[in-house]
Amino acid sequence: MSKPLQIEVHNPSGKYRVISTKPMPGTRWINLLIEQDCRLEICIQKKTILSVEDILALIGDKCDGVIGQLTEDWGETLFSALSRAGGKAFSNMAVGYNNVDVNAATKYGVAVGNTPGVLTETTAELAASLSLAAARRIVEADEFMRAGLYNGWLPHLFVGNLLKGQTVGVIGAGRIGSAYARMMVEGFKMNLIYYDLYQSTRLEKFVTAYGNFLKANGEEPVTWKRATSMDEVLREADMISLHPILDKTTYHLVNKERLSKMKKEAILINCSRGPVIDEVALVEHLKANPMFRVGLDVFEDEPYMKPGLAEMKNAVIVPHIASASKWTREGMATLAALNVLGKIKGYPVWSNPNSVEAFLDEKSTPPAACPSIVNSKAIGVPISKL
Repeated sequence: MSKPLQIEVHNPSGKYRVISTKPMPGTRWINLLIEQDCRLEICIQKKTILSVEDILALIGDKCDGVIGQLTEDWGETLFSALSRAGGKAFSNMAVGYNNVDVNAATKYGVAVGNTPGVLTETTAELAASLSLAAARRIVEADEFMRAGLYNGWLPHLFVGNLLKGQTVGVIGAGRIGSAYARMMVEGFKMNLIYYDLYQSTRLEKFVTAYGNFLKANGEEPVTWKRATSMDEVLREADMISLHPILDKTTYHLVNKERLSKMKKEAILINCSRGPVIDEVALVEHLKANPMFRVGLDVFEDEPYMKPGLAEMKNAVIVPHIASASKWTREGMATLAALNVLGKIKGYPVWSNPNSVEAFLDEKSTPPAACPSIVNSKAIGVPISKL
């Protein structure tokens, strides 16, 4: 028999048993649960990814709700076990839920929570950071300096790309894509081309207004264009940032054929989902085109990378840290906890899951609502009138 997982218990005599499969940033989420009579058990096992068997052991015979992570496989096995244990709710500490079989959860009457509305600026900032790092070859230059290879200034040493006056392309102009576009347009006076199934009127108005401001001050105005296809963005942009959802239509959205349509010195950024890029094709493209650069926060088979990617000097790679600002991660923990707590208490679901400021104000009591339940309609959770 395997050893029991290490657990940290808060409020041992609490009426409702809630499990967190990982320690999470901040303490507010803990306090909110124990103030509402929850016994909180946090798995502190030094193990990056818990297996299905591990989580089954944590759920046990009685469990009212679970806060989990996007690295875990939440399917039929876990939801049936949670239901048998009397569980009503599961929440990912993430906006995405590709790791969750929502249909299985619905089948067993389990609410599935996620944490949108708190990652927008943080994720856009990381995409912008990768854009700058790739354009100006920051990581290469840093490694060069640390290796003691710098002998003095040279005309060709780490020459990169100027952003001003270039065209930034955005595929998926939702909240994060639009926030990134605004940062690059206003921060670096880049022109914008974007592709989205829906027109981003607010983004277009922003770029137009900023262009008018520049023109009024004697500068070259920035421009925007809504592309008719993704390929149009790939062909025309100097820098492309990917912000689509992940589904059957966006799996390997960027493949060998589409990579070949991009400019030889283009920069590709991905802070969305790893599988939107065919990583094998990307490695081959990076090898064949040394002036082509990428900035990646997500990978096709996390936590692994495809062979060869780690050796590519023209790739900036970071370990899925787009949401890793203190404010955002603590906010995600709070929202995930309140999703579980709200369902246990029988609360309705918040009417706008992207407007979460009311839940994150530490000076006030959160609304009596679940911040975001993705299967609320299917399991009959009413919408809050607050």
